[in-house]
Amino acid sequence: MQMPFLEKLDEIRHVLGRPLYINSGFRTEAHNKTLKASVEKSAHTSGWGADIKVNTSQERFQLIDVAIKLGVNRIGIGKTFVHLDMEPGKPQEVAWLYG
Repeated sequence: MQMPFLEKLDEIRHVLGRPLYINSGFRTEAHNKTLKASVEKSAHTSGWGADIKVNTSQERFQLIDVAIKLGVNRIGIGKTFVHLDMEPGKPQEVAWLYG
């Protein structure tokens, strides 16, 4: 994992005042290819992305709100997780949904 990204996750955790449960962090390219919903050149494979578990819509909102306020601007929203990433070479200020 990229140190600036880990530091940002720790900052988010601190502001939220609760642990962040990471469902998926760094992935090798080989492992990433085995996942049905993964994309080629995923931020996970460069150490800039993580999927954070959320249990409620309130947890989802709070995580997204804090992440944006702290400068994370690549966000994927799933039913049970929020993808946060800070991949420098990818489009910024984007959000997407997972089916």
